[in-house]
Amino acid sequence: MSTDPGHGPDPVPEPPEDDLTVIRVDQFFPHPPAKVWRALTEPELLVQWQMQGAEAFRLEVGHRYTMTSVPRPNADFSGTVEAEVLAYAPERMLSVHWRDASSVNSADWTVTWRLEQEGRGTRLFLVHEGFDPDDPVQLMARKIMGGGWRTHVMRSLGHALERMDHPGTSQE
Repeated sequence: MSTDPGHGPDPVPEPPEDDLTVIRVDQFFPHPPAKVWRALTEPELLVQWQMQGAEAFRLEVGHRYTMTSVPRPNADFSGTVEAEVLAYAPERMLSVHWRDASSVNSADWTVTWRLEQEGRGTRLFLVHEGFDPDDPVQLMARKIMGGGWRTHVMRSLGHALERMDHPGTSQE
């Protein structure tokens, strides 16, 4: 903070752009927190919007499972994520540790979902942290994953939430 008279506090930089160690996503869904929580934690719903293997998720601290996706050689991503549930607070927060199964990749991340009721809907905050800003490969991974979280994943999660209202419909 500045101590100059007449000068207010210095502006705080926005973390999504300036903090290269983290990805932050803020997304509103017109669904109540209980419903969004189900989509984040029920295996049969997770498989609709997360990586393959998400069906092995269990809402239990210490539970480990493996997910797979498309390998990304330009980000040293093997395509296999080893995950572990770190913490949760029902309908409020879920934190999961992610590590690339390949020893070539130094990925050691924490993905935390936080839910806040907003009117009749839910404000969902995602914080994906642990990127090494001094590693060009990690910066590439952050760029790829940031775009993926903001577009593909949030859109897929939204479709999964809609299908919960209309079972048996496809919105691919």
